[in-house]
Amino acid sequence: MTPPVIRVVAALITGPDGRLLLVRKRGTDRFMQAGGKPEAGETPRAALVRELQEELGLAVSEDALEPVGAFVTDAANEAGHRLEADVFRLVVAEPVAAQAEIEELRWCTSAEAAALGPRLAPLAHLLLP
Repeated sequence: MTPPVIRVVAALITGPDGRLLLVRKRGTDRFMQAGGKPEAGETPRAALVRELQEELGLAVSEDALEPVGAFVTDAANEAGHRLEADVFRLVVAEPVAAQAEIEELRWCTSAEAAALGPRLAPLAHLLLP
């Protein structure tokens, strides 16, 4: 039986110093890239622009999002589901703040992210440099 699919967009956000931004949603213990589910009729870029504004108070243009690729992994917080993610890269110099369903955010090196072990979402593991 094929597992149910969750389609999302995600931002591989780094700061000018190269550190990676990870977020943890309220009620979960796993860290992941910011992003979310596109609404009906939304392009992946438009969905990510909306999600970044809602989750981080970050205003970006669609043109600022550099495509990384499409990835398939296990879902982080929905057991038995497959995650299909369109991922875009973004370098951010301005401050960000946890908003909406985001409980916590962390700027970390690749090694610090990897050290989160099982607390790092499967997609985030795939995206570590």
